[in-house]
Amino acid sequence: MKWQKGYTLIEILVGLTIIGFLFSFGYVSFRDFSRRQAVAGQAKSIQGDLRLAQETALAGQKPDDPLCNPPAVLNSYGFRVTTPTQYRIEANCSDVIDSYEIIVKEVNLSPDLALSTSSVNPIEFKVLGQGNNITAGTGVTLTLTQVATSNQTTITITSGGEIK
Repeated sequence: MKWQKGYTLIEILVGLTIIGFLFSFGYVSFRDFSRRQAVAGQAKSIQGDLRLAQETALAGQKPDDPLCNPPAVLNSYGFRVTTPTQYRIEANCSDVIDSYEIIVKEVNLSPDLALSTSSVNPIEFKVLGQGNNITAGTGVTLTLTQVATSNQTTITITSGGEIK
């Protein structure tokens, strides 16, 4: 009797089962990694927007808006968390009668992310290096949370203006 070379049905099923387990564990790990990277990426974007507000205030650059034209003066740029899924950068100008908040940039976060602040809202960066509205020796913590997984990233702004 001649033996044929090949695999039995049992061997093929065992091999497919092992491949299935490896794939499922790899997929779960990749999904968790991808979710963590989404939170980290959005946190970097928020840090960039904080730096934008800070640097624009340091430069004393007025927004292109008639409400901020002379005799109005630029006082500060603010970073305001308006809802858990939205924040904005606003210029604060004033004249002898009124003060105005001019929206420079508004950002809507992904619905699965939530942004919260520990205390000061808005965070104001005053013009021409006059500091900010954070109490000396303290800091403000922004917490970015992914709702589905509870992955969190924090961003800290010190009273000296350091964003980390």
